[in-house]
Amino acid sequence: MPGMSRRILIALGATGVALAALLGWWSLRAPAVPAVAVQMAPLVRTLLFSARVATSSRVDIGSTLTGRVHEVTVAEGAQVRRSDVLVRLESEELQAALEQARASERQAAARLAGLRSTGRSAAQAAVAQSDSVLKAARADLQRTEDLVRRGFLSEARLDDARRAVAVAQAQQAGTLALRAANEDQGTEVAQAQAQLALARAAVAAAQARLDQAVLTAPADARVLVREVEPGQIVQPGRALLSLALAGPLQLVGQVDERYLEQLQVGQSATVLADAFPGQPFSARVELIAPVVDAQRGAIEVKLALPQAPPAFLREDMTLSVEIQTGRREQALVVPMAALKGERAGDAATVRVAREGRVEERRLRLGLRTLDAAEVLEGLAAGDIVLLGPTPEPGRRVRADTHAAAPRSTTASGEDAGSALANAIGR
Repeated sequence: MPGMSRRILIALGATGVALAALLGWWSLRAPAVPAVAVQMAPLVRTLLFSARVATSSRVDIGSTLTGRVHEVTVAEGAQVRRSDVLVRLESEELQAALEQARASERQAAARLAGLRSTGRSAAQAAVAQSDSVLKAARADLQRTEDLVRRGFLSEARLDDARRAVAVAQAQQAGTLALRAANEDQGTEVAQAQAQLALARAAVAAAQARLDQAVLTAPADARVLVREVEPGQIVQPGRALLSLALAGPLQLVGQVDERYLEQLQVGQSATVLADAFPGQPFSARVELIAPVVDAQRGAIEVKLALPQAPPAFLREDMTLSVEIQTGRREQALVVPMAALKGERAGDAATVRVAREGRVEERRLRLGLRTLDAAEVLEGLAAGDIVLLGPTPEPGRRVRADTHAAAPRSTTASGEDAGSALANAIGR
């Protein structure tokens, strides 16, 4: 019994020593932290946003008159040519007003023609007659004066002769004025010309109102919206038809102003319609708006189609646009999740595992995406970069590169260093 007790005590002592050693080793064991080895890889930055299809020019067609619709000649989706009739209004009253104006014009023209023909002849005859009367009156005055001096006639008879001469002179002045008024620069002709011009203007106005009863296409176009039917009463200011004028299609999108620096005119884009996912097509950035929409914090971007647009495109169709805004065929790539603290410009900080301890590095970055960044200075290929929460610099660490497996390659076959798109809504 004493020997057995001694062996038990020895065994218990050995077990205690082993447990103490195990606890000491556990307390000194370095913590495991997810890590990744930086390496050279392709790096692509893309910008993804929504856009809509729009023609370069879109117009609304409305009536400038109040009236009843007689006929609508087009339907939605119809292709129309310049000057094609779209809508006709009832025009009987307008036609009658035009005929009345034309009658007034003919009347004014006849008066002017009469002044220039028979009016001038009558005025000339009146002048000739007044000249003859004045000549006779003057001859009678001369004979009367001679007879009065010789005592054959009284002074009263001389007064009558003088009065006859004055009347003849006044009549001559009136006929001369009438003849002058009937000349091309005369007042009668000028007044008749003014009346004729007024009548012609009334005809033009009546014709214009009659023409306004027929709505025509301003150019080659496609009918997008029809909001008018025969028998409907229309008024000025209301759109009856909406037309997309013939011209190149454009894609118009709103991009968050944070990504304005990435955009440039001439950049190529890949476009995809949700309804036709297997038919992507190409576009090109044509215009970046000079102002930012203050309400949405976005900037308008217009894209042109370098080739004929796909047949399935429709006005206002929503599309997904992806623009490649940056590319590196080979770059030293570090995950964005590895960057620590606040980043100022191109500078950033990471923590790496070197000889089992944490070491802090200051980096200078280049091209950046949502998931990865290009390292220009501060790291070398093969360096182990720690991810997530890490011990303070100088502490022991165990880098677990299996816990941070590389992301799968992108759809285009690029390496895990390639970034996801900067996805934003319209």
